[in-house]
Amino acid sequence: MGEAVVAAHNVFVYGSLLADDVVRVLLNRVPTSSAALLNGFHRFSIKGRVYPAILPVRNRHVSGRVLMGITDPELHILDEFEDVEYQRTRVEVSLLESSDKLQADAYVWSNASDPNLYGDWDFEKWKQVHKESFIKMTMGFMEEQELPESKPRVATYESFYQQDAAEK
Repeated sequence: MGEAVVAAHNVFVYGSLLADDVVRVLLNRVPTSSAALLNGFHRFSIKGRVYPAILPVRNRHVSGRVLMGITDPELHILDEFEDVEYQRTRVEVSLLESSDKLQADAYVWSNASDPNLYGDWDFEKWKQVHKESFIKMTMGFMEEQELPESKPRVATYESFYQQDAAEK
């Protein structure tokens, strides 16, 4: 038998996955990427969370990047990481370098009427305030995935940040 053909996916990222360090923890590599714009969506902050959510909003756009060449197993890891809070959705993005349009998967917040969504989410502020602890949480999530009874990412996140707050 020949080697299985592995499908390559494009994934639009707009939050913690903009940080190469977080992507490296999840995928053991940093895929080729391109700066991109997702029209018709807004990036919200979420009360009680350090990562953002996107939802369709007319006349708005979200800047991010497209991770290219994501394999099926890597897409599965991203699905597990985004957990039930997000729904993987096919979107069209505009690449900033070429203005070409590209089909990509994006993780859209599952609860469109969530009262915890507000304002804007700022990646630069996130990098300064939350990146280091988020990488530690992500490492814990990946270690957890090796266990037969692994916790979902939301449970890993909540227990990590409760423990983190208790230590301060």
